[in-house]
Amino acid sequence: MIKTSFFHIGVTCRNQKKFEEFYSKYFGFKRARTIALGEGKELLFLKNEDGFYFEVFSIDEERPVPFADGDGPHYPGLRHIAFTVEDVDEKLKEMGSDAIITLGPMAFDDFTRGWKTVWVKDPEGNIVEISQGYKDK
Repeated sequence: MIKTSFFHIGVTCRNQKKFEEFYSKYFGFKRARTIALGEGKELLFLKNEDGFYFEVFSIDEERPVPFADGDGPHYPGLRHIAFTVEDVDEKLKEMGSDAIITLGPMAFDDFTRGWKTVWVKDPEGNIVEISQGYKDK
C-alpha cells in the first residue's frame, strides 16, 4: 500500500473568525495560511502542533437540516471531531461558558480504566468530543 497520512478536515462556517478563535484558544490551532477566493471570501487553514489541519470555508448556502446534539448525528456522515486531553474536568473549567455540553461527562471505566469523555458544541454547532485516558486493547 502507498503510504498515506491524514491531512485535514474541511469545514464550512458561518463565522470563520469565531471558529478560529475557539480552536486557537482551546485546542492550540494557529493560522497556517489564507487564500483569497474572491468576492470577499477566503479559505483559511488552521494547524495544531501535531500537524492536524482544519480547512475552513465560508458558507454559500444555508444548512438544510438542524445540527445534532449528544455525541453527534447517527446517520451516515461525520459524527464528531475528537481531541484528547490529560483531564476532561480541567479542560471544561478552562473553557468555562464556551463549553456547551451536549453529552457527558461520561466515564468508560468498564472498557478502559480512566477513560472519560464529554461532548461539546463549537461555535458553528459541530460536536467536539474531548476525551482522556483512552487506550487500545
